[in-house]
Amino acid sequence: MEKLTQFWNWILGKTTLDEKAVEIYDEVKDRAKEMANEFKDVKKALKNVAAQSKDVIDASKGKKRRGRPKKK
Repeated sequence: MEKLTQFWNWILGKTTLDEKAVEIYDEVKDRAKEMANEFKDVKKALKNVAAQSKDVIDASKGKKRRGRPKKK
């Protein structure tokens, strides 16, 4: 176990490995932020689809169209 600890400390002591780890961490963090923003957009779009699907169901039942008035 002691040899494993020494080896691990030696690996962590290498600057190139540390720099690569930090670079990968930053890249993953940036991607996670982008994904969070995309999920927000998807959530908004799904709400819009749900609202429109209700309108389609109402139209199939013969109800009048809601929303913008018809042009004359």
